[in-house]
Amino acid sequence: MKLLALLAISCSIFAADGPKVIYSKTFPGSDPAYMLISVQHDGTVSYNETTDPDNAENFKLEPASVGAIFDYARKLGNFKGTLESGLKVANMGAKTLRWEDGAETSEAKFNYSQDDNAAKLVDLFEAISESERLFVQLKRAIRFDKLGVNDALLRLNILYNQKRLMGTPQYLPLLDRIVKDESYLHMARERAATLADGLRAASGQKSQ
Repeated sequence: MKLLALLAISCSIFAADGPKVIYSKTFPGSDPAYMLISVQHDGTVSYNETTDPDNAENFKLEPASVGAIFDYARKLGNFKGTLESGLKVANMGAKTLRWEDGAETSEAKFNYSQDDNAAKLVDLFEAISESERLFVQLKRAIRFDKLGVNDALLRLNILYNQKRLMGTPQYLPLLDRIVKDESYLHMARERAATLADGLRAASGQKSQ
């Protein structure tokens, strides 16, 4: 029994130290000027717009998106090669793609890459950033600006229709809260209900 317990502990430690794909971008003058996104193999995401780890937002990413991120990382050799195009192009932000798996680490830094897999991977991370920023905006509007909730939902709806909304499970409690609270505008409650139904249908969950 003791041996089985030790094996279980070892397996849990190994799982916790599983591979990560990390994306960071520094682009002074843009919004955000800095971002750091870490995606673990189990779908756990850390999103931060500062260098203080205590400011990170943590949530779960959909399995399909996690699979795509790690697949692109594999196609890019876990970032052991060069991704910078070397072309004279405008500053698009100093980007870093990093692979971590225990003691194994590798990274590639670039401003612009002609590699299609790199472009698609960066686009996924940018969609994560857009989604999480909207999540924070909606959460803030619910707390401090009830009239602004409908505007936040409209932006959320646009991202959803563009198929760029990521980390959708975290939105459901907020949407359900809006639907059930009659102090919000009727159009906001209707929009929240439609979005919640769409997100649940996509994930196979039942409507509440």
